Amino acid sequence: MKILLLQPDYHENSHNWSDLVEQIVQAFDPVRYEMVTAFLHGHPDPGDPETRASRAVYFDFPPDWSRGLRLRMGARLREFLAEEKFDVVICNRYKPVNMLMGLSLKLEIPLCIGISHSLGEYDRVWRRFRFRRLVRPNWRFVGVSDAVKDYLIGLNCGFSADNTVAIQNAIDIDRAVSEQFSREEARERLGLPAHARIVGAAGRLVAVKAYDVLIRAFASVAEDYPDALLAIAGEGKKRGELEALIVELNLQERVRLLGFIAGVKRYTKAFDIWTMPSYKEGLGLALLEGMAGGLPVIASDVPAMRALVEGARGRLVRPGNVDDLAAALDAYLRMSDDELRTAGELSFRYVSAAHPIDRYRSQYRALVEEGLGPAERGSL
Repeated sequence: MKILLLQPDYHENSHNWSDLVEQIVQAFDPVRYEMVTAFLHGHPDPGDPETRASRAVYFDFPPDWSRGLRLRMGARLREFLAEEKFDVVICNRYKPVNMLMGLSLKLEIPLCIGISHSLGEYDRVWRRFRFRRLVRPNWRFVGVSDAVKDYLIGLNCGFSADNTVAIQNAIDIDRAVSEQFSREEARERLGLPAHARIVGAAGRLVAVKAYDVLIRAFASVAEDYPDALLAIAGEGKKRGELEALIVELNLQERVRLLGFIAGVKRYTKAFDIWTMPSYKEGLGLALLEGMAGGLPVIASDVPAMRALVEGARGRLVRPGNVDDLAAALDAYLRMSDDELRTAGELSFRYVSAAHPIDRYRSQYRALVEEGLGPAERGSL
């Protein structure tokens, strides 16, 4: 059986052990399944990680999304799919789903699976219209949380309880622990002071992540905790605005924008408190990674993260509310080292029990095997 994992972009974390599409590769016995990963954009540089699939394909299309390029991309992808004759194609995120829905009408692919990571992917009217026209019985859909699944079904455009399931994001906890740097080494590598109390966050510097709210909340408690720092790992188009805000609030010595860090989950022990103040999230893998580092967590009270934070005995705050976030920071920063360590142990125990990687893999195996017809299943 041949399975294609179709992804939008290659980046140096794409084949990292914690990348969840790479975990799907490991869900399938290589004796029974031939796994292929393909990327629409990007390619690895020398020394970048490679997939555990049997092979990888890099189309290396330009990032431009003009009509002319879409047609060329579609033609090249159609040719590739017709040659390879995959039994299953798993599309990660909207762009590959959108492309394959049109192509699959003329290709005999027994099972197509689309993975949605965020709320709002199908808010645009034309996307829902296109989906309603193109969805066929050979499609199944995955939301990375119950909130995303409920969002998709609630659109009433072709997602249903029969073709849409939730498969919760997960983390390979044993691998995470084995590859994390110690507190001392992580701080040294990141250039962070050894003895500060550090509030951490990781993600793209974009509006939806609400890092401006986090910086303002930290500013309101910073004077009470002179040994506290805020460090944010990530890169994005809001960097300039965040840098200006840091200067405006006179926090140049107290807030660090660390930039993009490959394999950032290895550095979680550098921090004492983990925050995710986003306005919305599909699930928030970075939140699980903070828990795997044994950190107490603060996150916005949005459907996809509520159960995670409650399970970890963390602190929920209203999205975009500076006062709520400042109060949560204050509650953790005033704790003793032992109290903070105990709070972090609760996070670790929760993520270990509630989001195991073995269950994640088995759910994808079941989705594929149940989605194939009797004839295809009989050939396994």
